[in-house]
Amino acid sequence: MVLIITEIFRIWGSGGWVMIPLCLLAVLIYTTGFEMLLFLKAYNQGLDPNQNLQSWITNPEQAPKQAKEIIRYTQENVSSSKQLRSRFEEIEQTILHKIDRQLIFLNTLVASAPLMGLLGTVIGMLGTFSAISAGGGSETVDMVAAGISEALITTQTGLFIALPGLFLVLVIRRQKSSIKSAILRLESHSLTTLDLK
Repeated sequence: MVLIITEIFRIWGSGGWVMIPLCLLAVLIYTTGFEMLLFLKAYNQGLDPNQNLQSWITNPEQAPKQAKEIIRYTQENVSSSKQLRSRFEEIEQTILHKIDRQLIFLNTLVASAPLMGLLGTVIGMLGTFSAISAGGGSETVDMVAAGISEALITTQTGLFIALPGLFLVLVIRRQKSSIKSAILRLESHSLTTLDLK
């Protein structure tokens, strides 16, 4: 186990200083992504489509927290279907706009990981060319090998961070669509149950 950890640190160390921002970027991507995922999952559970929505609409106290708040807000001082639709649009905009902003931030972070890896590649190649121009000998070979190692490790790390991040973004988008459809379903049931004009 100690040998594995030592080897990991050796490989990371050969990537140069770019590995530090790459590591910080990975932490930021995955903490932001998993926080969003937990929020969306909790919200989706509160708007479970398998529940009896009519009973929630007629008696909001039976509904889970998220659904209860939405139902109370949409029914409070509402006398027409136009007002009810307006309230549901307001809720949809409020919830989904917040998710969209966080999703844009997460997408930007994920897109910057391969670019950060590319920066490490360029720095490593500059070191390689510098070693080649310095002349021959065993030191030159070591310097060229170190430059190529730095170039490849940072590229690999950037891609290794970004690819799972892309899948995380797709899962978050799917959860967001699920929330949107649950709100629309709740709106539809509210309009039919309350029979507003």
